[in-house]
Amino acid sequence: MRAQRLFIAGEWVEPDDGHYEVIDPATEGVVGLAPEASRTQVRDAAAAARAAFPAWSRTKPEERAAILDRAASLVQRDGEAHTELARAESGATTATARGMQVAVGAARFRRYAKGALEPVEQAVPPQINAAGPMGRSGVFGAIAVRRPVGVVTCITSYNNPWANPAGKVAPALAMGNTVVVKPAPQDPLSVYRMAAALEEAGAPPGTVNVVTGSAPAVGEAAVDSPDVDMVSFTGSTAVGRRIAEVCGRGMKRQLMELGGKGAALVFDDADIEAAVRGIGTTFSFYSGQICTAPTRVIAQRGVYDRLVEGLARYAAHLKVGDPSDPATVVGPVISAAHRDRVEAYVELGRKEGARLVAGGERPAYDRGFYVAPTLFADCTNDMRVVREEIFGPVVVVVPFDDEEEGVALADDGDYGLIDYVWSSDVARAFRVAGELRAGGVGVNTVGRNMEAPFGGFKRSGVGRDVGSYALHAYSELQAVVWPG
Repeated sequence: MRAQRLFIAGEWVEPDDGHYEVIDPATEGVVGLAPEASRTQVRDAAAAARAAFPAWSRTKPEERAAILDRAASLVQRDGEAHTELARAESGATTATARGMQVAVGAARFRRYAKGALEPVEQAVPPQINAAGPMGRSGVFGAIAVRRPVGVVTCITSYNNPWANPAGKVAPALAMGNTVVVKPAPQDPLSVYRMAAALEEAGAPPGTVNVVTGSAPAVGEAAVDSPDVDMVSFTGSTAVGRRIAEVCGRGMKRQLMELGGKGAALVFDDADIEAAVRGIGTTFSFYSGQICTAPTRVIAQRGVYDRLVEGLARYAAHLKVGDPSDPATVVGPVISAAHRDRVEAYVELGRKEGARLVAGGERPAYDRGFYVAPTLFADCTNDMRVVREEIFGPVVVVVPFDDEEEGVALADDGDYGLIDYVWSSDVARAFRVAGELRAGGVGVNTVGRNMEAPFGGFKRSGVGRDVGSYALHAYSELQAVVWPG
């Protein structure tokens, strides 16, 4: 079994602290050996990014675009091998690993190849100034120009080892930044494949660096390094808070995509089958390990029973099992520890008085970290299973009577990433969307527009990315003023 090396300053480097095993969540076998970087090596990676920044930030946009475009093609060239590795280390089904991980990763490199060519200047209306202490009277022109931030640490989540890192690295590079990537410890090997594609595509040494470790020390070093100007993080709110404290001390820019507990308001006039299909994706998509999932269903009483019955039928028809089997819909969660955490929430839901409608038992497999799609009904908003992010295939349903109560229940929580509204009255759906304290609202859909800004209110994050908004996130605005 080949032991992976770190990628620092364009070189593949042996780790100071050895290696650790990356475990297949479906088989509990060893997928590969990931490197354990020392704190010194993480600092070396940040220093390499700092050294590479001046030249990279001055490259022509066309050159940056060409490298990103070639990287996309190289990822696609080796797509099946990447799919197999992503499936093995993340536990995603083969279809998800191919279509939503590797393919989306390549698409994001392609998107930001175009993004590198987007204009960075914006005209500001001229201003007429009277004579005074600042000088003679005159007409002053100005432009606002987006400039690269500098060195960006990208800390990525385990639920998508291709799309999430690509969504950070590609726009950061497109804007002229250099990066240090610290992947999640559970499935880091795919990110080294991404680095290899960028190296082959012609990314200069030091523009992209990848460091890994099984302990928090590696991420901490990647955040507190004095060479780092910005941290882009996807993960839990608890970890995001600690990172924000360090960034605050150093006045570092932040982009935080944190937890979610998406509320799905289903009104009496909704298309119930459509709502069931949308909400049901929580059970299957990444086995519920996705912050945008509509895990907290708030159903009007006129359709409450039908919706609960529909979700129970949906869950019952999902095949749980080996993610390499084309018939499988629900694969394992990422680790034994996370399976135990999700199961603890299921037991908590029982104790809190929620009615268990589906799931609740561990699937009968000798190996693998499987959790059955689980549905709780008759919940109340004070239950922990309703308020806290479980990050697994668990859906809770809370009843409501009128629109005002439904909105109040939806907004009564710590998170505000993406909420959802199902109603055949489009005017009401958009009115309700305007009252929800969430960074995004899906109206009669769980689909996303990948040019729309993405980010959260409240404890779901800071900043916006995706589309051109990601280019803005990885840039600083500079004003240039001159006399007319």
